[in-house]
Amino acid sequence: MSVHAVDVEESARFYTELFELTELPAPDFGTPTRWLQIGDLQLHLFGRPSPAPAYHHFAVTVDDLTEVYARAEKLGVIDADTYGHALIELPDGAVQFYVRDPAGNLVEVNYPGIDKLDDRLRARLHRMAEDREQNADNLRATLFLSGQR
Repeated sequence: MSVHAVDVEESARFYTELFELTELPAPDFGTPTRWLQIGDLQLHLFGRPSPAPAYHHFAVTVDDLTEVYARAEKLGVIDADTYGHALIELPDGAVQFYVRDPAGNLVEVNYPGIDKLDDRLRARLHRMAEDREQNADNLRATLFLSGQR
C-alpha cells in the first residue's frame, strides 16, 4: 500500500515510532520515497504536497493495542472526530481506533477483542451498537476472518 507524505522523513518517523516498523531499501523514483515493512506487507511513503482525503484510510492490525494506543496518545495523533469516538468496539467484539499521520492520512488501528485491554482502555471503550442499532446482517459482520485472530 502507498500513501502520500508532505514530509517523507517526518512521516517515516511517525510510522516507525507508532507501529515500530522497519525501514526497507527503496528505489529512486525521483521524488522523496520511503518503504517500510509492516508484517509481511510494505507501506510506501511518497512525497506529495497534496492534502489527504478525509475518510480514505488503510488498516493495521496490532498485537498489543494498549501499547500502540499509549504511543498514539503520547504523539497526540488519535482521531476521535472522524468516526465520533476515540476507541470503538465493533459488533463482533473487535476494537479499533484511528490516527492521523503527519500528512493527514487516516489510519485504522485494529485489535481482535477486548480480552487483553487494560482497565483504563476498557473504561474508554465505546460500543458501536450504542449509537446505531445493528440488524442481523450487521451482527454477522466480522473484521477478522477465520484464522486471522
